[in-house]
Amino acid sequence: MNSPDFLVTIGLEIHAQLKTRTKLFSPDEAQGAEGENNHVHPVSLALPGALPVINEQAVKMAFKTGRAFGGEIKKKSFFARKNYFYPDLPKGYQISQFDRPFCEGGQVQFFLEGLEKSVTLERIHLEEDAGRSLHYGKDTLVNFNRAGIPLLEIVTKPEITDPLMAGACARSIRRTLRYLDVCDGHLEQGSLRCDCNVSLRTSKEAEWGTRVELKNINSFRFIEKALAYEIERQTICLKAGEEIRQETRLYDPAKNQTRPMRSKETASDYRYFPDPDLPPLIFEEKFHSDFPELPFEKAKRFVKDYNLKLPVAESLTEDKNLADYFEKIVKHTGEPQRLSHWFQGELQAHLKEKKQKKYLLPVEDFAQLMIYLSKGEISNTMAKEIFSEMWETRLKPEEIIKNKNLKQISSSSALEKMVDQMLSKNNSQVQDYKKGRTKIFGFFVGQIMKETKGQANPRKLSQILKQKLDKL
Repeated sequence: MNSPDFLVTIGLEIHAQLKTRTKLFSPDEAQGAEGENNHVHPVSLALPGALPVINEQAVKMAFKTGRAFGGEIKKKSFFARKNYFYPDLPKGYQISQFDRPFCEGGQVQFFLEGLEKSVTLERIHLEEDAGRSLHYGKDTLVNFNRAGIPLLEIVTKPEITDPLMAGACARSIRRTLRYLDVCDGHLEQGSLRCDCNVSLRTSKEAEWGTRVELKNINSFRFIEKALAYEIERQTICLKAGEEIRQETRLYDPAKNQTRPMRSKETASDYRYFPDPDLPPLIFEEKFHSDFPELPFEKAKRFVKDYNLKLPVAESLTEDKNLADYFEKIVKHTGEPQRLSHWFQGELQAHLKEKKQKKYLLPVEDFAQLMIYLSKGEISNTMAKEIFSEMWETRLKPEEIIKNKNLKQISSSSALEKMVDQMLSKNNSQVQDYKKGRTKIFGFFVGQIMKETKGQANPRKLSQILKQKLDKL
């Protein structure tokens, strides 16, 4: 969605809370959403004499993430103090990494409208989160539970050219972090937050335009909408000859507008300097971390190995646990196409309705249901009924089939006998069919389905019925 008159340049800064038990530099629990100021410690409150100690688990998660994105892990990196004064920052500075982060480079890979895309990463660095300001009319209170929770900041290069590409890139980063199990990715809860930097320039200008930052956007859809609005706003300003101010803006989803928050600081405004209380972060050569097959590559493999369409493969690989579950069942059934329909239909509907994402049917039971269906022993309607019963009762499919007498009638001789009896009882309708009223075929099928309470195999029944009618 480039402006027709200007080139759009977008960069993303993703802040991801790491799933550590404790905070980055203190032993208090990393529970930002629970209670009010009940997960605090002298270090996170910046009490006199309290000294920070690095969280080993956070470092390992950071290392794994850097490797997963293909970045260069620096053997030696440093923590710095980012100085600014705000009520939710008790120290008056934030411990972050500045000119020597632990990871540089790498890339984010994703699909956009069926095409493979990639965006280069500038850097990934560790830092601590700030507290949370709560506004009540004219009063502001501060909850320091979040202060000190470890954050990974993932910064892309300004290579993104439109809002849809920005949204796809951010979604891919989230999927990767969740596959690595380093961040839960809940945007609505603030454990994943996105800042977008956007600027416009004419095709004749070599330098980028003035950069505007859109701060703390908590939805992928809002990323796209906020950027679209900001591009339109800057386009109007530039066409009118107005100067774009370097500033930080907030997005209001209710009004679909951005509004000024503060003037945008530069690095010199923060007066960075090395933190004297923390030694360098050093990765030895023997330090390593394993990580799973990542979602981009998994989706490509699903297309190749299971002959699935790309949107289906992307949907199935959105969640690592469900993707692994899918593959385990396919090993039993050998029918990825049929199973993919059930995953996108019945399974997702039950997960959404019951809100039990941790519960899944045993692999063998789900597979056996699919095998009964593929062999024609039960109909699709029966399979859905059995699936719901399995979900509620945890019974095996064969038990439910026996209890409810849901076996499908597929015997050719049995179906032929039923067709003959039904046609002899409906001679006038048969005559109408012979005169060309072929739509009455559905009436014949319905009569037998009603008589068998839906247990007749509809495909076999239709074949036999068609053969019988054509011979009359």
